[in-house]
Amino acid sequence: MKRLDFLKYLSLGTLATAATSSCKARTPKYSVKGSIMISTWGDGLRTNAEGWNILSKNGSAMDAIEAGGLWIENQVNCCVGLGGNPDRDGIVTLDACVMDHEYNCGGVAALEKIKHPLSVARLIMEKTPHVLFAGAGAQQFALEQGFALESGELSESAAKTYKEWLISEEYNPVINIENMVPKKLPNGEFNHDTMAMLALDNEKHLAGGVTTSGMGFKMRGRVGDSPIIGAGLYVDGEVGAATSSGVGEEVIRNVGGHLVVELMRQGHTPEQACKEAVMRIIKRKKNGAKDIQVGFVALALDGTYGAYSIQPGFQYAVKSESEEKLYDCDSYYEK
Repeated sequence: MKRLDFLKYLSLGTLATAATSSCKARTPKYSVKGSIMISTWGDGLRTNAEGWNILSKNGSAMDAIEAGGLWIENQVNCCVGLGGNPDRDGIVTLDACVMDHEYNCGGVAALEKIKHPLSVARLIMEKTPHVLFAGAGAQQFALEQGFALESGELSESAAKTYKEWLISEEYNPVINIENMVPKKLPNGEFNHDTMAMLALDNEKHLAGGVTTSGMGFKMRGRVGDSPIIGAGLYVDGEVGAATSSGVGEEVIRNVGGHLVVELMRQGHTPEQACKEAVMRIIKRKKNGAKDIQVGFVALALDGTYGAYSIQPGFQYAVKSESEEKLYDCDSYYEK
């Protein structure tokens, strides 16, 4: 072989080796055996328990997510399900989405009078070529799938809160409203922000889901980040999953869920990725985001997890074979 030909051959071989190494570097390495489920806020402990009934029996991550969603949507609370606070016209509208490890996803926005929006979102994912249904079309699809049409009557707590709101008609979202249960709901009803869930099953498959009634007393037709894939939720089967809770408009502007996952792909830990996403919101806001709350939670494919928020008080619950715990995550503004 001539020297020039040999050098070309050697160069091609080096490129081939580099390409092969690059491919190998993207192959997931599982460092944690077993499954895990993570949910936002204090009620995430019970939501996780519902999902764990699935995961502990070698069930799928998506089934675990739906089980958690079914439970929380049955409770009476300010911010999830038909018992949640209405928009400023007195109508409860629901948002939800799901996504699995193969980029399959579905969502509903501004859904009325249907009790389980997360389950509707899953059927959109599984039975249609579309991703997001909204308003009357979302309701029509739900009815066609056998869901019952509910009355639309406000829950007792929501009716009381709405009546009080009508006196001033001020739109001023309360930071960490979920931590104000004794003041807001003296009768013991559940009260929290968006319920966001992530799960990893024994097959190392990831899934996520989000369900909410959105910000109380929002303008008619407002949709937050919760049903938007890439904003309120994103799942990548080769990297990890991320979700959020808080002021959805800020998450949408930064495509928060996708941002966190891509940062993990680049080598950030889940907590580092969540912190960077929060810092981008703070940097963009002229007042440093002192008057709003946004928190991100992330779960990597190896079972590691983390969270970060703008304000203190953001909580997330974790359930695995080795732990069952509620965490207060670190935040930019300290207590």
